[in-house]
Amino acid sequence: MGLKQESVFDLEKQQHNLDSKIIIAFEKITEAFRVLQWHEAKEYKISPIQLQILIFIKYHAVGKCRVGYLAGELNVTKATVSDSVKTLLKKELINKLSDSSDSRSFTLSLTNKGNVLASKIEHYTDKIKMPLTSLNYSKKEILFDSLIELVYKLKSNGIIDIQRMCYTCSHYKGDKSKSHYCKLIQTTLNLEDLRLDCPEHNKIEM
Repeated sequence: MGLKQESVFDLEKQQHNLDSKIIIAFEKITEAFRVLQWHEAKEYKISPIQLQILIFIKYHAVGKCRVGYLAGELNVTKATVSDSVKTLLKKELINKLSDSSDSRSFTLSLTNKGNVLASKIEHYTDKIKMPLTSLNYSKKEILFDSLIELVYKLKSNGIIDIQRMCYTCSHYKGDKSKSHYCKLIQTTLNLEDLRLDCPEHNKIEM
């Protein structure tokens, strides 16, 4: 029988384990996002997932604005997204565009009303951005380098689904550490040039 794993929530052990402290810090940041989303969504009488859908549609290509893709993007079921889409349609915040080649398929776009709302609610992250701007640039570089590596590993382990980051793109060439190159634009990339959400992302099988 294997040894019992230590819990990151065990305060006595947590104080002597840096990994546990980092995980708890992530939990606190996740809570901050959840609170800010709920606060913003409540003010405009929508749900947090509806907030996320509106913002996603505003900034992503129409081909990605489908129920199935949104479900993968938000890591929820298609049924959950479908329910939110029905509500957004009733509120006239989005349009449903039928696919001429497949009557069962459709994409989503914002109405004028939806675009106005998306422009308001997308700033819910400002309260997180403000303290981040006070960090010096070298600290932010270290933080970003660590986070992009962690996101890639979570994707590789199947914990999160869709990621349009450089490390999962066929255009990327490098060691995911010191050397980064984009074959699409034929340019060497610095750390700050790496993307987590690239519109030209071309998925590779992992």
